[in-house]
Amino acid sequence: MPRDEPLFTRLGQIGDPAGRTTRDFDLNPGLTLPRPPQLRAAGVLVPLFAGPRGVELILTKRSSALRHHPGQIAFPGGKVERFDTGPAAAALREAHEEIGLTPANVQVLGTLPPHETGTGYRMIPVLGRIMDDFAPIPEPGEVDEVFRIPFTYAADPANYRIEARPYNDVMVRYFVLPFGPYYIWGATARILRNLAEHVSQS
Repeated sequence: MPRDEPLFTRLGQIGDPAGRTTRDFDLNPGLTLPRPPQLRAAGVLVPLFAGPRGVELILTKRSSALRHHPGQIAFPGGKVERFDTGPAAAALREAHEEIGLTPANVQVLGTLPPHETGTGYRMIPVLGRIMDDFAPIPEPGEVDEVFRIPFTYAADPANYRIEARPYNDVMVRYFVLPFGPYYIWGATARILRNLAEHVSQS
């Protein structure tokens, strides 16, 4: 059995619809923020690749020219459109558009519990294993950079720290996963921290 197969098997067992939903501001109990009456459905792909350096996670740096969240570290993904069959289909479609990853090259392992964003989305993180060699093609105007981090690094809860910044005149706390020149925070860091919790408990 290849050395990484047990890990992918464990990841495929995470998907639990009863799992605890995470939120952008769930480190701030009692904080009440305005939200739309109905959250919009979205799917993001958490792409994993088993290479010579072990299993790695693929992340993107959003274009600095974007109106929303410019320059932030993110997973490929977006809102579920009417022609998508669900969050997984949306995540795969967006990954193809944003980084050139074809859906046929992805084995969907399962999902993490939903994550609700402060911008009004109910996001489903889809765990996807990249099966063959993959050379990313960033979408001009959307993605400035595609990079990898070791899965073992992201899966270690000790590598996360908690920071705070003002939001609507209130100091809010959030997870941060620093990695070299990359400042991973917000929904991306919260989803990865949840993944780390699941892996460390399994």
